[in-house]
Amino acid sequence: MSLWTHQEAEAATLGQSTQGFSADGLSIDTRTLKEGDLFVALKGEHRDGHDFVRAAFDARAGAALVTHAPDGVTGPLLTVGHTQRGLEDLARAARARSNARILGVTGSAGKTTTKEILRLAFNALGRTHASASSHNNHWGVPLSLASLPRDAEYGIFEIGMNHFGEIRNLASFVRPHVAMITTIAPAHLEFFGNCESIADAKSEIFEGLLPGGAALIPADSPYAERLKARARQAHVSNIVGFGITGEAKLLSFARDGGGMRVKANILGRAVDCLVGAPGAHIAQNVVGALTAVALLEGDVLNAAAALKNFTALKGRGARFEAGGIAVIDESYNANPASMAAALALLGGASGRKIAVLGDMLEMGEGGVVHHAGLAQPIAANNVGLVFACGTRMKVLWENLPDDVRGAYAETSTALVPRLLAALKPGDTVLVKGSNGARMSVVIDALKEKGA
Repeated sequence: MSLWTHQEAEAATLGQSTQGFSADGLSIDTRTLKEGDLFVALKGEHRDGHDFVRAAFDARAGAALVTHAPDGVTGPLLTVGHTQRGLEDLARAARARSNARILGVTGSAGKTTTKEILRLAFNALGRTHASASSHNNHWGVPLSLASLPRDAEYGIFEIGMNHFGEIRNLASFVRPHVAMITTIAPAHLEFFGNCESIADAKSEIFEGLLPGGAALIPADSPYAERLKARARQAHVSNIVGFGITGEAKLLSFARDGGGMRVKANILGRAVDCLVGAPGAHIAQNVVGALTAVALLEGDVLNAAAALKNFTALKGRGARFEAGGIAVIDESYNANPASMAAALALLGGASGRKIAVLGDMLEMGEGGVVHHAGLAQPIAANNVGLVFACGTRMKVLWENLPDDVRGAYAETSTALVPRLLAALKPGDTVLVKGSNGARMSVVIDALKEKGA
């Protein structure tokens, strides 16, 4: 069964097709396009997708969504007034025709990891569609939603933001039955100023809830009461907390092999399950995910049993071995809360504990305090050496005891040789920083060392 016929796509977008087509999926990138996909020629700041339409057809695209016919292209075209609007029109039409139970997830940290936990949990119960990668922005959410299969039973959509109003708009597309917030923490402070404003922006997801839907909030957050108040403002009556406290409780978690055993009470049902990756933050979000299953009337125990197959994601806790050195790859992004969680994960590791830390970006005026404040979780988790890079991380470096200082450099590239020279077999190395800090350079160097 095709995802879109040309008739359906025309009706949704008010566009015109040059010839009949059917599409099996959607793509905005010719490098990952699959045969039969509808290629959407989005126009960005630096690239215009229309320049890649011919490449899309060379890759056997089923059709292309365009505003005009590029020169020399003869494949099926669906012409619309604006391709971003056309993508959004397809998203709304996909949502309107779907009978799937829909969950939206946002938060300052853990969105993508929690989305993958949810994907596993719901896959055990029925056909589940979830956002790919971190497709959580103004094009990622509509793209994920427009790709929702006709026969999906569950849909999981990650929703991100860095300004007010973004989640409100995206949640209006998703229209979830359950809206989950993983955590509220200092992130994007450059744009929001304080965590109360971040809580307000994240709580916009409640405005998209369908009537009778449930708001799922982190009960232990200092901003839990504010989130509840915002949910009530959005006329949500079913408000459920998860965490150490709340209606759904994390009772305990403990390392078990390469993962952990989690015990919880999910709205009155006892759960004892294995999860394929360790970490207090993961345990918390497992409880949230299983609570979402319960709220959507799914089989909690079957969903929990599937989580033994969970593995931490690349850049978000994935592990590998490099020449006798254990590496924890947290290189994708960073804020103070996720830094603390990652350092706690390092604290539970064996061998000498080494943290390689890059700048936390978009911290605003409080950035100096937040970077310097990392000295506390570093000490609490018995980190032996810290290697730091970036202009913002220099303040942390200056606040560390001399015996903990490994090396400092302005860039991740400059830090690599000093780190590699200091490593010994048996070490455990955590690599973390904001994406703009380019900590993936360190990860690549460690992988090359292992090879």
